[in-house]
This record gives sequence, C-alpha cells and structure tokens, in this order.
Amino acid sequence: MRDTVLVVDGPGRVALVEQDAGELREGMVRVRTRYSGVSAGTELSFVKGTNPHLTVTFDPGLGLFRPGAAGTPYPVTRLGYMQVAEVVQSRTPAIAVGTLGAMTYGHRTGHVADPLTERFVPLPADDLDPLLGVYVAHMGPICANGLLHAAADLYGGGVRTLGDGVRGRRVAVVGGGVVALLTALFARRHDAASVVVVDPTPQRRQVAEALGLETLDPTADDPAVVLKTRWNHGVGDRGADVVFQCRGQDHALHLALRLLRPQGTVIDLAFYPGGADAVRLGEEFHHNGLTVRCAQIGRVPRGLAPTWDRERLSAETIDLLRRHGDLVRAHLISAVVPFADAPALFTDLAHRRRHELQVVLTP
Repeated sequence: MRDTVLVVDGPGRVALVEQDAGELREGMVRVRTRYSGVSAGTELSFVKGTNPHLTVTFDPGLGLFRPGAAGTPYPVTRLGYMQVAEVVQSRTPAIAVGTLGAMTYGHRTGHVADPLTERFVPLPADDLDPLLGVYVAHMGPICANGLLHAAADLYGGGVRTLGDGVRGRRVAVVGGGVVALLTALFARRHDAASVVVVDPTPQRRQVAEALGLETLDPTADDPAVVLKTRWNHGVGDRGADVVFQCRGQDHALHLALRLLRPQGTVIDLAFYPGGADAVRLGEEFHHNGLTVRCAQIGRVPRGLAPTWDRERLSAETIDLLRRHGDLVRAHLISAVVPFADAPALFTDLAHRRRHELQVVLTP
C-alpha cells in the first residue's frame, strides 16, 4: 500500500511522490485523507525559501536559532497541519473504523498514526460540515490561543473562560486572512463590545462583512485616527483595548501598535520571515507604554496549562464552527482543489499568480 505525499524539493519546486504507507502495528490506526487545508503563510514560506528553519538550527533547550545545519532541510516532506481523516483500519478499541477526525500529519492521501503520540480529534457526526474539520486540530486552536493570551494579559493564571480578555472590550483585528477572520469571530462570539477588522484588500473586507464583521480600509483613512476618535476611555486614553495582529508584515505590526489605547496590548499571531524593520519602537510603542505579546500555538500562557490545552482549544473551535459554520463554509473556503493539482496550486500561490483565502485539497 502506498500514499501520495506533497513534497517541496527546493525553492519553487513542489511535487507529488509515492511513499510506502507504513505498517499498521498494535494500537495504531490507518486513515485516509478526506480534506487537507492549506495554510498559505507558513507553507508558502517553505516554497519561497524564506522559512528560517531552512537555513539555521533551532535549539529548543535554549529557545534560540543558532548557526548550523538547517533544522528542516530540503526536501520538505511534511507540509501542512489541517487534515480531516477517516479511519479505514484500526488496531485500537479507542477509535473505530469509519470515525472522522481532525489531524495534523501534512498533505498526503493517507497516514498511519499512533493515537498515544499524535492528536486525533473526533468530529461531530451530526451538526458539523466535515470539510470545516480542517480548522479543528490546529488552525482554530491558533486563533483561540490568541484570545487566551488576551485573557492571561488581564487575569494571569486566573483565566476562567476564553472570552475573559475580550468580553465587553473594544477589539481591533489587523488582517483579513483566515487567522484574522476566525479570531474576529471568536472575539464576537465571546461578547466583545466592538470588533473591527482592518485590511487593505477589498475582497477580504467583503468576506469579513459577509461574516457580519465591521471593517476599515487603512488606505482610505488612518484607522488609528478613526478608532481613537471613536473609542474614548477618558482624557488622553483612546483606542482599542486589545489588538490581534494577524498579518505577516512589519508595517501591519506598526499599525497594530498605533491602534491601541495607552498601556494596551497587541496579541501577535503573525509570522515575520522578512523581519520587522518598519516597526518604529520609538513612537507609539514607547510613548504610550505598549506591550506586544506573541501567541504562538506551541504554548499556552504560563500558568494556564494543563487546564487550557490543545484539546480544550479544539473544543472551543468546534463550538465556534457549530455556531457560524454555514458562514465560514460559504465565505472563507475560496477553493476546493484536487490533490493532483496541488503542485501547480502551490507554485501559483507562491508567485502570486493565484489569490485564495482558504484552499482545501481533496484526494
């Protein structure tokens, strides 16, 4: 038995290869891929050759990138983390044949998994479009973890609900991609007083508005002036309570800082392979006493584990999709593409010959 796997051989070189499917040992399951979502930002950095793991080594003990052999050299054989899989063989009583689950094993037509070491999140069988399961294992938890960091910024280890950092607060979201829009939906779901999405792309603002979100065009008027005029907390205290920065561009981070009220926090969910030269730390960051807090999915805020783990963030994602799944399916999923066309898709996306919000591959 063999599986088809998407491989990046080098910058701009994407191919499909055949690999042995692997032995099904005791306690393991064999799955067939139903859907595989494309995370354009992270995955395209490997296609473009800009991901730091391609050139340096990350020392997990020290938490440092250091000179040395590439941590993830070409060929990159595991790309992607948004899979929906159906169990076709099982050697564990814990997971039955036919079960659908969200997983993170990369773009491939099948996989053999050990449920003790790999996440398998069962998907609801009755009230969730299985295609939306691409968000459940990893992408949705990324966004939910952003809200969790906002909550921890206020309450430290005393966080009780995911909405503790946004409830009743004025929220700005910089960006109009999938991370930004799901984060904005999470904030609205958890009773933010206002949620405004700031993005320069008309098509992305249209999607946000179709999801019921308010938008601002940063190329039309200065959104910092607009929101600070509108959101008044008192004398010399205007702006967003919290900003979720979701665009992987340095000028977007600088804009996020400008949107904040004094002593506010940017929760940063973006990835900056090109650096952040446009972030002017001597301006609003310094004069307004601001904070930037990275909310990467690799860790929840200090003091919140194990109560808040990846499983709980996946459960929060399922709750969001149950409430807004029809809108997400209609407006976020911009293309469903056959797996056989994946190499052309990735090269077109990397060279900006094609623009999509969310692509889902289907074998």
